[in-house]
Amino acid sequence: MSNIAELNPTPLWTHFAKLCEIPRPSKHEDQVVEYIVSFAKNRGLDVQLDEIGNVIIKKPATSGMEDRQTLALQSHVDMVPQKNADTQHDFLKDAIKPYVDGEWVTAEGTTLGADNGIGVAAILALMESTDIPHPPLEALLTVDEEAGMTGAKHLKPGYFAADLLLNLDTEDEGELYIGCAGGIDVNVNFTFTAEAALTGAVAVKLSVRGLRGGHSGLDIDKGRGNANKIANRIIDTALRQIPQLRIASLDGGSLRNAIPRESFTTLVAPSEVQDQLQQIVKSESTQIAVELDNEADLQVILEPTDLPATTMDAASQLTLIRAIRACPNGVERMSTALEGIAETSNNLARVVTTENNGEHQIQIQCLVRSLSDSARDQHGLNVAATFELTGAKTTLGNDYPGWPPNPDSPLLAMMKEVYKEMTGEKAEVKVIHAGLECGLLAKPYPNWDMVSFGPTIRRAHSPEEKVHIQSVANFWDYFIKVVQAIPSRH
Repeated sequence: MSNIAELNPTPLWTHFAKLCEIPRPSKHEDQVVEYIVSFAKNRGLDVQLDEIGNVIIKKPATSGMEDRQTLALQSHVDMVPQKNADTQHDFLKDAIKPYVDGEWVTAEGTTLGADNGIGVAAILALMESTDIPHPPLEALLTVDEEAGMTGAKHLKPGYFAADLLLNLDTEDEGELYIGCAGGIDVNVNFTFTAEAALTGAVAVKLSVRGLRGGHSGLDIDKGRGNANKIANRIIDTALRQIPQLRIASLDGGSLRNAIPRESFTTLVAPSEVQDQLQQIVKSESTQIAVELDNEADLQVILEPTDLPATTMDAASQLTLIRAIRACPNGVERMSTALEGIAETSNNLARVVTTENNGEHQIQIQCLVRSLSDSARDQHGLNVAATFELTGAKTTLGNDYPGWPPNPDSPLLAMMKEVYKEMTGEKAEVKVIHAGLECGLLAKPYPNWDMVSFGPTIRRAHSPEEKVHIQSVANFWDYFIKVVQAIPSRH
């Protein structure tokens, strides 16, 4: 089936299919915001944009539900734009192409946008309904969550009357989230001298591909390979045996919140060491494949390419490669209070060569996360210090707080009861090592009692992203039952 709008529940999937047609990468949400505003106006709903561009929709209670507490519903409208290197897709112009693959919906060569499009679609479907009883509703659809949580960060007090909020942005059916990690960006600018390529040398392209990638919060504890780390390890090994080797360019990873799946490096070396270099790459990549036994599709390829005009100077490249090797990546510490949950981590997300006004640089992006705001800041400084020892310039910023859990939440208690009645099973109550907007939303609305939940989504932030069809149906049924169980005002 290619027409996902025919899936159950039809109202939700119809809206999600429409969202797939609208380009909505982070920081480019104008089209989807326009669509949602038009949707609300055409249905006579109260809709407005706040100062930063978040969409706020309000709908009165249905007959007989007027005495219930006002309920806020929240999701983000942007999506992570990831694609395979051989996929032709312009996220600013082209539609996502979803299709059914067995029990899942996925997309052709790109991220699907189920994160957080399913949540947005559920909210729109409820706002559109004429036959679902509900309390007074206030929807908050935020912008730029994936690239900086800009919408949540700039939300002002005074827009909402609700005391309860449902965030529809987690990715495991049957799990209720009441806390999350905060995060901080670490950006590095490493300046180097460009030198003319060696006379008589040849150039090769080192490609690392086929890694699973994934969400740098949800998947950081799963031991997945980081393409930047793998490429760097191979280059470092080669440099220790072939000191004449030079780096011309690096291009690894793409987004700060996605575990890097691909890396491409142009190397220059004397022609007489080509066989030796090939053997080093083969030997090292074979060993890496053994170590990363969960990365069955890993490919490391060394192939001829055009000779570039310049390369990095020897001293700079050695310093850089050793710094990248030393940079912390992955889980730094597991939580002692919450079993099985990562407390603090770093994602070495992006390494790329740039030139600006004749100045040659390597730009590096990292995203540090932690359940502890102080540990987040300290680990960010650890990562920055790794590169500051090389003389690089670093900046830390775009930080956002964690969401401290409240196990005594009345909303949580009600939702656990509804889940038990609906399924006969206990819902799992969890804290997530990813950023949710709830921590930021609590600043302008400290009165909000919040719980986050969603359907089962796998491989978010990668082109293998998929959402489980039956879990969406279960999520919708549970969502509606929770909405209808909102208590009366005291």
